[in-house]
Amino acid sequence: MTNKQSKLSAWFSNYGVGYLFLAPFLILLFIFTIYPIFQAMGLSFTYYNMLEPAEFIGFSNYRSLILDDDIFLLAIQNTLTFACIVGPIGFFASFFFAWIINQLKFNNLFSLAFYAPSMCSGIAMSQVWLWFFASDRYGLINNTLMNIGLITEPLTWNKSATLILPVVMIISVWMSMGTGFLVFLAGLQDVPRDLYEAAAIDGISHKTQELFYITIPMMKPQLLFGAINSITSSFGVFDVAVSVAGMPSPNYAAHTIVAHLYDHAFIRFEMGYASAVAMVLFIITFALGRICMRIFREKN
Repeated sequence: MTNKQSKLSAWFSNYGVGYLFLAPFLILLFIFTIYPIFQAMGLSFTYYNMLEPAEFIGFSNYRSLILDDDIFLLAIQNTLTFACIVGPIGFFASFFFAWIINQLKFNNLFSLAFYAPSMCSGIAMSQVWLWFFASDRYGLINNTLMNIGLITEPLTWNKSATLILPVVMIISVWMSMGTGFLVFLAGLQDVPRDLYEAAAIDGISHKTQELFYITIPMMKPQLLFGAINSITSSFGVFDVAVSVAGMPSPNYAAHTIVAHLYDHAFIRFEMGYASAVAMVLFIITFALGRICMRIFREKN
């Protein structure tokens, strides 16, 4: 056996079994994630309507997005506004409620009640919330406000260009806390109790001190996952906005990047243009994900 063959045999004996176990995941990752990204990147430089062969047009799609498409710029503004409000609120609310429930008795029951709504689809939950924000006098919020005399006629929650985006934000915040909450709760229960006992000997006795000096530093992996999950869900909002506001929303007030992508891809069949929208969204979420990894990464 040659030296090269012996090295290969030694590498396989050390790492080969592990890579064999990883192979199914890596194959599926390539087929359903990596390959579609490069496919969309290539299509973004073409005009492709699914009926004719793709025609290379260079950066025309990106130029049209930035210079000519006012609806896309409005979609970016709406999505950034949505993400800057819903993302942080959902992230901190998930952690806060997980921290509170972790200290309660019967926390499994409270955890189930808190997580259950996130198991339902966004469209189904939106229909429930539409009863709250119904634009007639029979909607729960309108009826309550009219009964206590704060308004004299119903507010058109899902038909007003001013009110529709805040309504979508409220629903999205409520729905976004389930997965992050469960991850944070698992992280809280995984913190060794010995650390709290040692901290108590050193003089830390208040729950807030334990939170900042022990809990948060020990939960950086869960915080990283929660931050990335909040970013992707905030920038990927679509089903809730469409279910509540319609397609398109009034004056495009709740029009998001994903809604713009869906419009050009599956209504107008402009797949090249939709791919350019998808690449812009990918770059934004990737950059923000890297920032989160830099903030929450473990430091040696």
